[in-house]
Amino acid sequence: MAEPLVLGIETSCDETGVGIVRGYQLLADAVASSVEEHARFGGVIPEVAARAHLESMVPALQRACAEAGVSLHDIDAVAVTSGPGLVGALLVGVAAAKALAFGLGKPLYGVNHLSAHVAVDRLEHGPLPQPAIAMLVSGGHSSLLRVDDVSYAVTPMGHTLDDAAGEAFDKVARLLGLGFPGGPAIDRIAGDGNAAAIAFPRGLTARAEMDKHRFDFSFSGLKTAVARWVEHAEADGRTIPVADVAASFQEAVVDVLTRKALDACAHEGIAHLLIGGGVAANSRLRAMVFERAARAGVEVRIPRPGLCTDNGAMVASLGAQLLASGIQPSALDFAVDSSLPIETVTV
Repeated sequence: MAEPLVLGIETSCDETGVGIVRGYQLLADAVASSVEEHARFGGVIPEVAARAHLESMVPALQRACAEAGVSLHDIDAVAVTSGPGLVGALLVGVAAAKALAFGLGKPLYGVNHLSAHVAVDRLEHGPLPQPAIAMLVSGGHSSLLRVDDVSYAVTPMGHTLDDAAGEAFDKVARLLGLGFPGGPAIDRIAGDGNAAAIAFPRGLTARAEMDKHRFDFSFSGLKTAVARWVEHAEADGRTIPVADVAASFQEAVVDVLTRKALDACAHEGIAHLLIGGGVAANSRLRAMVFERAARAGVEVRIPRPGLCTDNGAMVASLGAQLLASGIQPSALDFAVDSSLPIETVTV
């Protein structure tokens, strides 16, 4: 008997994603991004994002079905991001998913965006190791999690106290005149710079901070340190070495992320590390974590870059896992939750 066919909808921020999954097999991943509409503002504008989702939803559904070679009536279940995220954006996806589930008479799963970033690795590398440490790094989240079962047992270990890693990339890129989104721009130009040129601070890594914030992150101070360095250089009449600043900043972020992730593995006695979220596409992060993990005896799994950013495939993958685990579907009257806690995998 064929495994269930699950459709996933993701609209937590600025990407309208519709994915179709059968078990561990990705059949379609249609994504419509509104990033260009936000670029002139230097960041995501919630109302613009919500309107873009409204315009993109039906075409994305049609494209995904065509790519998978299925019709909506073939779908066995629908999954949708119910939080965390931007309220207006989430409402568009949830309303569409509820209409589909009701009209087709199929079960509906309202799922956690962060858990979906963990579950997407199923599509790349097969069944998830249990237990595992997961590090999720994006524009809105920097979190360390213990994942005993992505269907229902996800425990937070640490999170960002201020700016998320991706948010810091965006702000520093804007400071350096590199545009939006900042992550890809800094990653590109950092390749031409010297990562050891400037000794930027590593947030929450001092011994005095480790007792209380061992697995937490803070990138606001780093962002401020970059801004002050640039201000002082300009005041002295020096030309800003943009590539060196970008490379040194990126190195500071990646150093902290990999150090804390592997420390979490050692602390829990777990030899499997999963990394997801948009920042997981960063080339320096990938290189450093594989190098350090090899020395620590930790196996690292990171999906290909296209599956690290927000997409419907990750939501469909989590929906397929929930269905296979016999998790009860969500009621049709569930609400979106912009701050949905990570412990709540499905609502």
